[in-house]
Amino acid sequence: MAGALGNKLFCAAIDFGTTYSGYAFSSKDDYTKEPTKINTNIWSGSKLLSLKAPTAVLLDSSQEFVAFGYEAENKYSELVADEEHEEYYYFHRFKMLLHERRITRDIKIKDELDKEMEALKVFQYAIQFLKDHLFKSISDKIKGIQENDLHYVLTVPAIWEDSAKQFMREAATRAGIKSGQLSIALEPEAASIYCQHLKTDRQGDAKEKNAFAQTIKAGMKYMVVDLGGGTADITVHQRYGDGSLKEVVPASGGPWGGKSIDEAFHSFLKRICGPKVMEELRKTELEDFIDLFREFETKKRSIRVDQTNKVVVTLPVALIDLVKSHRGKMETALEQSPYGQAVSYSKQKLHISPDTFRDLFKSTTEALIKHLERMFRDDKLSDLENLIMVGGFSECELIQHRMKEKFGKHKKIIIPEEAGLAVLKGAVLYGHQPKAISARVLRRTYGIQSWPEWDPQMHPESKKVNLGGVNRCKDVFFKYVQVGQQVETGHEESQVFQALKPDERTLECTIYVSTDPNPRYVTDPSCQRLGNLIIPLPEIRAGQTLEIEETMVFGDTELLVRARDLHTGRVVETQFDLL
Repeated sequence: MAGALGNKLFCAAIDFGTTYSGYAFSSKDDYTKEPTKINTNIWSGSKLLSLKAPTAVLLDSSQEFVAFGYEAENKYSELVADEEHEEYYYFHRFKMLLHERRITRDIKIKDELDKEMEALKVFQYAIQFLKDHLFKSISDKIKGIQENDLHYVLTVPAIWEDSAKQFMREAATRAGIKSGQLSIALEPEAASIYCQHLKTDRQGDAKEKNAFAQTIKAGMKYMVVDLGGGTADITVHQRYGDGSLKEVVPASGGPWGGKSIDEAFHSFLKRICGPKVMEELRKTELEDFIDLFREFETKKRSIRVDQTNKVVVTLPVALIDLVKSHRGKMETALEQSPYGQAVSYSKQKLHISPDTFRDLFKSTTEALIKHLERMFRDDKLSDLENLIMVGGFSECELIQHRMKEKFGKHKKIIIPEEAGLAVLKGAVLYGHQPKAISARVLRRTYGIQSWPEWDPQMHPESKKVNLGGVNRCKDVFFKYVQVGQQVETGHEESQVFQALKPDERTLECTIYVSTDPNPRYVTDPSCQRLGNLIIPLPEIRAGQTLEIEETMVFGDTELLVRARDLHTGRVVETQFDLL
């Protein structure tokens, strides 16, 4: 199975985030001696000291790669200033596409100027840049290192569908990572593995080497809340005596990451300056627009729960000039906005009352709290005592305070050091120990379309079809596993199929998923087509039957499929296309 480190010298992880991306790596030798000795990269190009770079990609008019990260932001800003940007393609914060829409291989993505392009190519360029930068970082330190000496791990949210995971794998292989050298890690799982090695949390509750084991003992359950740039991704694990982890309930979450706070700030500015002004600033003075949100990022990270002094945000001169041309003076625009009492303007600066600034977080925070409250009503979580917060957004004091205020009486809230790097570093550890998660809980019911012999007592007349002289019922959902079921990694479910027509050259099997534990037909409203399994068939003589055993493997981070010819025992090459 793709995923074991095997004889590779290094494990390298790429954390492809909504707002920021980065990489980390460690050698097999270092992992054996000191698992947490993991190398990261420091990215320059911003006022913020950053161990990740913005997820931004700049391409030329031929859709060829120009730059990534801070360099892409800065170059595109220069092009906008010189009015040379219209021939270029600029994409940023585009990962949420895979959460918000049904994914196909040819899905399109819009750039900053609404020009469309193949999304797979954009993701490929981003992964390729990070892979090449990572490899150069290692090869600068160790001469003679080869691409084949690395095993790569790519992170994805646990709440993503199977098709989105396959999309990322395909983008990575197009970016030059061999499929056999690539594992997909689920972000909160990676963070959970990282926490196994914690020496202390930021409250300094325990300084022993096995602090995590002292807090969360064998048999105990704990929740990981991964608050990234785009999504909140939540898993619950139970720790076992051998150190392995089993998932307790299906992974869940929603669009409650740091990006939603940026959107709230953008809406706040639109109410003061006007939507047209903000759009014009973005399209004509992009460097100022980016700098404004970089400054907001520092304020977002530093706002305190008990802060009484106003939050001061410096406005770009270009924005003030645009407000003058559209709305008159900035003071007038403020008076006409809903924030006349809470916000003042002086010498190019907005002075925002701390309550108004904190309100920008409210809807996101409360949506997360409501979701967690629903989760805690599940009987399986009645004995859960520990909640671990990871991800860049979890470093915000406001969200920490709200979580402790709501759940702190009955749960211990743990925020590890380097919470923002827990997923990235945990993904490296996952590459070294891919069996750390020994069981997962399924988020969907999986099955196939089957054609049993028609039974008038069971099947409706509308489903009756005649195949090869036999009346059969079409569209029957043959269930393999069901939503909420805990399965060990490598859990296999098999079904034997007969080629119904002697002239068939391929056996096509459609895989379906459902939110219902017991769907009857693949046409039920709860069902949707996941993808097609295509099995090439050998020639058979008339009257001869061909039986194929099709096996689906559950419990890993990706769905695996294989097929076997029962007559010859040969494992048949299968193609499983979810896109």
